[in-house]
Order: sequence, then structure tokens, then C-alpha cells
Amino acid sequence: MILVADSGSTKCDWIFLDSNGNKGETNTIGFNPFFHDEIFIRDKIRNNEFLNLIKRDVSKVYFYCAGGSSDDLREKVRKGLCQVFTDADIEVNHDLDGAAHATCSGLPGIACILGTGSNSCYFDGYAVSEKIPALGHILGDEGSGSWFGRILLRDFLYEKMPSDIQSLFKERYGLDKNKIFANVYMKADANVFLASFMHFVSDNRDNVYIKDMVRNGIFDFMSIHVCCYENYKSVPTHFIGSIALHFEEILFEVARELNIKVGIITNKPVEGLLDFHSRKLNVNS
Repeated sequence: MILVADSGSTKCDWIFLDSNGNKGETNTIGFNPFFHDEIFIRDKIRNNEFLNLIKRDVSKVYFYCAGGSSDDLREKVRKGLCQVFTDADIEVNHDLDGAAHATCSGLPGIACILGTGSNSCYFDGYAVSEKIPALGHILGDEGSGSWFGRILLRDFLYEKMPSDIQSLFKERYGLDKNKIFANVYMKADANVFLASFMHFVSDNRDNVYIKDMVRNGIFDFMSIHVCCYENYKSVPTHFIGSIALHFEEILFEVARELNIKVGIITNKPVEGLLDFHSRKLNVNS
């Protein structure tokens, strides 16, 4: 049985395929080695009834995660997984590799992630490369959930929101400066806290202030992280993540303005990754 997982900072999707062609899916919280150690990863996986049920039958695990940009960080995740899937061969990769394999179908293209965080890479048909580094939720993550959450909270505290949105936001969350500072500066997973306000953004997507904010964020992401590739006008640009999917109309509008050819948009790359690894195993067997 092979098990494939795609983990952002907020959620991790898991899917398995056994020797009889049967599939099964589940999800857990997301795992990011910048914030989570091997013990945390092990314990959260063990709390999932479905994964506990199949763990002895898993022979191969392909795990793609946000934050898995170095060998040391990926090894932290692998150690956590090894304590659960004790009989499996485990391979941990960066989520950008997963984005490329899930969307590019082996052909050259640009693969982007627009979820809790944001990032992009170029896939030449064989390997993934990055032109612009991902700077995380403090310095970068343009167009991501954490980026929009940061803009919302800043404008809320500065009282720069339109009065109707300011009132709605205050009534819904009951936040003040002290509560916001405690979650942003004093607790782990500040990026997940920031991205949690995307529910508010989505619920008020027709408001002019919200529309402009979303458009500006997506424009910044594309101009920085897509237009940096010399051939961005000639290859498709694929998008993974909830931001891309839920604000598809704005994404297409910005893409047209920047002469970007939009390819696949999906919020669930794990299915494409399962297909990729299934084909690869069949070729090599």
C-alpha cells in the first residue's frame, strides 16, 4: 500500500492506494517543520483513527510539506513519520515539488502555491527550480491567507477599514490589540492564525475594500513570483491552494493583465500526486 500526503501549514490531505486498487482518504492538521517537531508530528498522526488503522499495511509514504526546503527540515518530518509507519519506506519532499508533479503532467510550466503561505517554482519537465525565495509570513507570502490576514488586522487596528467592514470584523471576532499581539507575537503558528481570517474575506468578497485587497495581493504575487521567470508568457502557470480556487475570477483577471497563461487550478493536489507516484511505480516495476 502506498500513502501520499500533501501538507500545508493549516491542513494535510492523505490518500492511499492498495494493491487491489482501493483508495481511501483522510486529513489532519498541517505539519510545517519550521514550527513542529517530530514528537508533535508523531502524536497528531497517531490521533487519526484512519491512519492508525492502516499504518501496518503501508509500504511506502510520499510526504510533501510546506517548510520542507532543506534536508534538516525534511529529516525532522521523516523522523516523526517513521515512528508511526514503522514498516514503510518514507520519502519527504518540499511542497513545491508536489505542486509541480501534481499539475505539470511532466511538461514545462510554473507551479504556484496560494494557500496559508505562497510560493512558486519552475518545472522544466525534469526538475524544480526557484528564482525568487519564499520569505514567509513576516517578510513575504504575497497573496496568501497569512498575507491577507496581516493586512486585515493592520487595517483594523489602524481603523483604516471602511466603517461597515470595521464593524463587521469587530462584531465577529471581538479582537483588540492585546489579543492580536498575543496570537501574532507570542504563540506558535502565527501564520495559521493570520490565515484564519480568510473566512471573513470569503464571506465579504463582494465588498469593494475586500475585492481591492484580494486583487492587490494576487497582483503582487504574480508580478513577483511568476513574472520573474523569463519564459512565463510561453508556459502555463498552475495554481494550488484555497486562495487560487476561491478567488479564481480575480486570478484570471490579473493573469490576463500580466500576460500569464493560467493552467490547472486545484485545492487538492494530493490526488494528482497519487496518480504521479502510481504511474512511476508501474514504470519502475
